[in-house]
Amino acid sequence: MPIKSTIIKYGDHVDTDVIIPARYLNTTDLAELGSHCMEDLDADFHQKVRTAKIIVAGRNFGCGSSREHAPLAIKAAGIECVVAHSFARIFYRNAINVGLPIVECPAASEALREGDVLTVDLDSGQLTGPGGEAYQAAAFPPFMRELIALGGLAPYIRKQLEAQA
Repeated sequence: MPIKSTIIKYGDHVDTDVIIPARYLNTTDLAELGSHCMEDLDADFHQKVRTAKIIVAGRNFGCGSSREHAPLAIKAAGIECVVAHSFARIFYRNAINVGLPIVECPAASEALREGDVLTVDLDSGQLTGPGGEAYQAAAFPPFMRELIALGGLAPYIRKQLEAQA
């Protein structure tokens, strides 16, 4: 099912320390992590996320430490998808592992502006912006779409093991 929402826009090199500041890493409470997401980067983030469910960013989103807390905080804050020019590789893997859909699409990253409405189709990799502007990203293979739909790697593996039993 496509994800359609207003976007929140950020630039290049948004690191995990501003996604979720280190002072909150002592909690495993997802609601607590979500409540502090982006607070050092964007004081209005929690106001924006009431209506905007997609982040669009520049290059190297999620750089910095390899903490899983960053994609967990984004997801817990209510973000349903992140589109960026590029992602730090460990962030990319961590996001998929926790069931946060992320899409690399340089053209969309460069063209879209804060407040634009974007539709993301994970099945086809098609992104549609304001005025019907189309952008193409790589589609997720079926197993990754299932992994994301189930909420991440742990539920996906659990389902695979149950099917074998």
